[in-house]
Amino acid sequence: MYDEDDINSVLDQEIELDSPLDHLGSLTAESETPTPDPEAMLALLDHPQTQQRMLAARAFSDIEDRRAIPYLICLLQDPCPLVRVSAAYGIGRNPSPDAVEPLIAQLNRDWNGYVRKGVVWALGNCRDRRTLAPLADALRTDISAVRLWAASALAQMSQVGYDAVVSAMPPLIEALVQDPIAAVRSNCAWAIGQLCRELPSNVVYATAVDALIQAFAEDEDLGVREDAKASLLGVGDPRGLQLIETLEQEGWF
Repeated sequence: MYDEDDINSVLDQEIELDSPLDHLGSLTAESETPTPDPEAMLALLDHPQTQQRMLAARAFSDIEDRRAIPYLICLLQDPCPLVRVSAAYGIGRNPSPDAVEPLIAQLNRDWNGYVRKGVVWALGNCRDRRTLAPLADALRTDISAVRLWAASALAQMSQVGYDAVVSAMPPLIEALVQDPIAAVRSNCAWAIGQLCRELPSNVVYATAVDALIQAFAEDEDLGVREDAKASLLGVGDPRGLQLIETLEQEGWF
């Protein structure tokens, strides 16, 4: 879909592997003012000035108000990337089935990595079967910051249903084994652990546990190994627990 050479904006050049909402924390935290008034913010969502639209959209990352959803969907196509990313965060706080297709369309066309990162986060919060394929594709093909949050978003398939959990496993296992960025692999380990809790003891479950065991025993990054271990402990699979005990007794960790 995209690679690092596609990113020409300073916004994308400075993408970090942090929470999509980290960069929005200053909206109310620095001034210590109350949550913005929903009525006032709704009135600004279609303001002619870009700064006002951005501030209004950002406000709905704090405010839950379904009346904002149609406006936020429209703002996904705003000319300003700061407005688009703010709209994505707002939808993530106010998820709606109506927003799923517009979010997917924006993920497929937006050149800005910050926007795609926010869109992926919002898609995960929608907890909708339609988000599975685009999230899996983002995990395979997008820049590292987007892949990181695509992995976390796929963990939300645990709220969608058994078939969605089964379909989410292959891209997560593939990324856990192959992704070059340790933080992405760590999020995959966490997501696999979340999904395993929704599975019976079948071949999909066994394959996922095998991937976690491999990551715990072999990954070159300590953080990935720790996250794989935490997932194995959370799942409580006897094979994983035995391996953890054996390797720790032998002084591997």
